[in-house]
Amino acid sequence: MEDVLDVYQRPYDLRRPVVCIDETNKQLIKEERLPCKPGSPEKVDSVYIRNGVANVFMISEPLAGKRDTVVTKTRTAVDFANILKYTADELYAEAEKIVLVTDNLNTHSPASLYKAFSPEEARRLAERYEWHYTPVHGSWLDMAEIEIGIMSRQALSKPLPDLESFREQVRNWTIKRNAKQSKINWQFTTQDARIKLSRLYPTIL
Repeated sequence: MEDVLDVYQRPYDLRRPVVCIDETNKQLIKEERLPCKPGSPEKVDSVYIRNGVANVFMISEPLAGKRDTVVTKTRTAVDFANILKYTADELYAEAEKIVLVTDNLNTHSPASLYKAFSPEEARRLAERYEWHYTPVHGSWLDMAEIEIGIMSRQALSKPLPDLESFREQVRNWTIKRNAKQSKINWQFTTQDARIKLSRLYPTIL
């Protein structure tokens, strides 16, 4: 926990951007619209059709007020590896090193790169990152989760019928939020943690 909090206290460095990555998924649901007369309220049948699941990766740079989103059908190790490659080679190609904060999900590791790419390419990509993990049960420390929460409330609260509509909704939200350059005002520090979460620290007699 203190490692992640110390990372968040670093000053902004264009050469070594702090980037948080996380993902979430949503059930795609088709609703049956019932015909009604002009002037009557819209009616929706209580029966709906499950139409699969859509996943979205959130790539957030909190200090810059930037985020990118990538919609996928699955959330496998290979998907995560492709997100790392996209982040390193397209979003932050000019960075000397990408300071990565992510939770400790089993797919969120350099090992995923070796499942997707040749050993040489996997090693190259792994070296592009400085890896930092949130502790077990501490994924809330990943600021990408805050962005996901905002996206879920603002763009994904209503049912979406298919992958294409989901992708369009996420894309529109990302463009609008980036246009505002909305930043996360993170106030929780290591000193705060030692006081407020003192129960998590061992007692030294």
